[in-house]
Amino acid sequence: MKMKTLLGSVSLLAAVAASGGMAQAQSVKLGHLADYSGPTSDVGTPFGQGVADTFAWANKNGGKYDVDSVDYGYQVPRAIAQYKKWSGGDKVAAILGWGTADTEALTGFLAEDKIPDISASYAGALTDPTGAGGKAKPAPYNFFYGPSYSDSLRAMLTWAAEDWKTKGKSEKPKYVHMGANHPYPNAPKEAGETLAKELGFDVLPAVQFALTPGDYSAQCLTLKSSGANYAYLGNTAGSNISVLKACKTAGVEAQFMGNVWGMDENAAKAAGDAANGVVFPLRTAVAWGGNAPGMKTVQDISKMSDAAGTAYRPVHYIAGVCTALYMKEAIDWAAKNGGATGENVKKGFYQKKDWVPAGMEGVCNPSTWTDKDHRGTLKVDLYRMKVGGATDAPVADLVKNGAVKLDKVKTIDLPRKAEWLGW
Repeated sequence: MKMKTLLGSVSLLAAVAASGGMAQAQSVKLGHLADYSGPTSDVGTPFGQGVADTFAWANKNGGKYDVDSVDYGYQVPRAIAQYKKWSGGDKVAAILGWGTADTEALTGFLAEDKIPDISASYAGALTDPTGAGGKAKPAPYNFFYGPSYSDSLRAMLTWAAEDWKTKGKSEKPKYVHMGANHPYPNAPKEAGETLAKELGFDVLPAVQFALTPGDYSAQCLTLKSSGANYAYLGNTAGSNISVLKACKTAGVEAQFMGNVWGMDENAAKAAGDAANGVVFPLRTAVAWGGNAPGMKTVQDISKMSDAAGTAYRPVHYIAGVCTALYMKEAIDWAAKNGGATGENVKKGFYQKKDWVPAGMEGVCNPSTWTDKDHRGTLKVDLYRMKVGGATDAPVADLVKNGAVKLDKVKTIDLPRKAEWLGW
């Protein structure tokens, strides 16, 4: 995959459209922050490609979006420097962001400059637009598609408590948080550990491992000796694969629960049977090729970078498409209601209840944002990764022959607790 070519594809299409009669002044400028080369690029690449393809597809169908896609390598200083360019003279109307550390660092600037940002960070701190919850500073211009990291973990712990009971265990289950000492894996740590205690878990000391692949045998031996029953993997799939393999070798029997970026079809192929049984949340109602009316739209969008239509797109790609389409429709509403300014684009996110982007029925889960609560959904769909047999074939073949399979475990509908806002 030639990332430099992909990075420029959307801007190039916008330029071509402009030369064909679309006035440059009429196009909407957008910033797209992606990680195609940093420590989260394993999941950043398919998600970013989904975003880029969506706006390329929109431009092909008469849209006027001038998207500046930038690979910032998951480096906060680079993100801030890029933001200063985007918020300068030729100001963008909105941003499609990426990481937790950089998104949280920009939150105050976004509010001051009135630039909405729909990010790929689902940190709970981004969900309180007014700060009324008292858990986080106001984030009025921050949005994301899907449940927050904290709410996803709350759902998995709710399931884990039920799972423990069905096993007929009398002793208290043990829970451990695992991940890098970094804003992204740490975002739901306190929320998860607090609920775990309320649900009757013994909460063990957190186990740290870096965001990059490595030898995590020591962490797995610690996990084994602790007797942990449920372990949350807070990193992206790349380093989680290393942990899963090392823990299988060490004979760890804990039930692993991945965060939303912690597992996908590519990770299942790479980890092999070590990924078998991992439970994790899915943001979309179906995976690639799933039976839903909106899958045709997703496949049409995919052809923007895969003309033959043969590529298998992992779950993160589809979530990227949904994310981009929510932003697109908010922009379109703004353009018809006073102009596509950042302030109007923000208002665009509040116009619909149980909102599914046009043409994405059965793919994007319904979302509702209000000016008091940016938790778009509290419904969490939990899936179990099933891996059976060798995984040395292409992902598309593994999914087709059932060697890699996503099994629905349960849907958890969390209560919209005021005390969980911004946390």
